[in-house]
Amino acid sequence: MKYSERIEDIAKRVNEALNRFLPTAEGPQKRLFEAMRYSAMAGGKRVRPMLVLEFCRMCGGKEEQALPFACAVEMIHTYSLIHDDLPCMDDDDFRRGRPSCHVQYDEATALLAGDALLSLAFETGLCNNMQSGVLAQNALRAMGLLAKASGGQGMVGGQMIDLLSEGQHIPLELLETMHRGKTGAMIRAAAAGGCILAGADETRVQAADAYAAKLGLAFQIVDDILDVTGNSQTLGKPAGSDVGNRKSTYVTHLGLEEARRLAGRLSQEAVDCLRVFGEERAFLSDFTLRLLNRDH
Repeated sequence: MKYSERIEDIAKRVNEALNRFLPTAEGPQKRLFEAMRYSAMAGGKRVRPMLVLEFCRMCGGKEEQALPFACAVEMIHTYSLIHDDLPCMDDDDFRRGRPSCHVQYDEATALLAGDALLSLAFETGLCNNMQSGVLAQNALRAMGLLAKASGGQGMVGGQMIDLLSEGQHIPLELLETMHRGKTGAMIRAAAAGGCILAGADETRVQAADAYAAKLGLAFQIVDDILDVTGNSQTLGKPAGSDVGNRKSTYVTHLGLEEARRLAGRLSQEAVDCLRVFGEERAFLSDFTLRLLNRDH
């Protein structure tokens, strides 16, 4: 299967699973469920669930063991995007090429849709993981990683640093800390969680974590580059929003060329972390290096 076909196939299977796990838009909570579906089924790269599935596969696990956790990761990612777009946060009106959740519905509905997706993520990850044949201890460990990654020590903490840093030129070390939380923590939980669900040994779990830590930073640096060089139509969100919000980025710190070099070095180091997975790593290695040339 060609690279592009495989990416599309993984996204298709994740979307089908998400559609099963999300509540049907009916009943007195219909508006809430519609908003959840509107954001969760809006497409996107599905990078985080793809990492869950690929690391599970590379460790000898079955896809059905990892799909509930993969969907839980994507639900949390979607909730974070809904909340990030709110006027009290980044105040973005477009996401994935269409109106943000609070624009399509209203702020209160968007807030509740994000809350509900976060709760549903843990219901999906815990209940369905164990129903799919995953050992309870592995399901609990993976969900524990996800809880920490999405909270104050991870994604939410990174967003807090981001908000407090608007209009300031923060040190590069603080910028890295922010993105290791805001972007990197969930990517690390996805990669390590996939290994854990497959019952992998600690060497592979740690290799996946090291890979994801480097990938997360590289991913963010490329995002910063695209904010300067991309266009709104391709990105599916306003280009130049970081500049408009006077945010420190890797580009403002390093310049475009040095930022590109750093992203390239981190991507290669991430690929090197995959050696422990042998020949099974080919697709993920290809994905990692192609990351440098993405346009959205």
